[in-house]
Amino acid sequence: MAKDRKQPPRNANTSTLKEAIDGMFKSYRLEAKYREKEIIASWEGLMGKPIANRTRRMFFRDRKLFIELTSAPLKQELSLSKSKILIMLAERFGQDTVEDIVFL
Repeated sequence: MAKDRKQPPRNANTSTLKEAIDGMFKSYRLEAKYREKEIIASWEGLMGKPIANRTRRMFFRDRKLFIELTSAPLKQELSLSKSKILIMLAERFGQDTVEDIVFL
């Protein structure tokens, strides 16, 4: 017969794994860096495969997202849609993550 196992009650000092990781990010000031890496990793999902295939590299500097593209017409098209992209990034990752986008 299997014994009915009960979980011990939580005391005031325990926290969930998410709370512990969030606390670590805050104490080491890694939140912004994590969000930057998350944006770069999810670029294909946000913009689609055709745009991701024409993206050479991406990096952040002073809350500005720099995107190097291999196609001049795509660079022009994305430059015209920059405000829409900024709104999309702000909705998904927070208002203070990306201040501006520079297409190279």
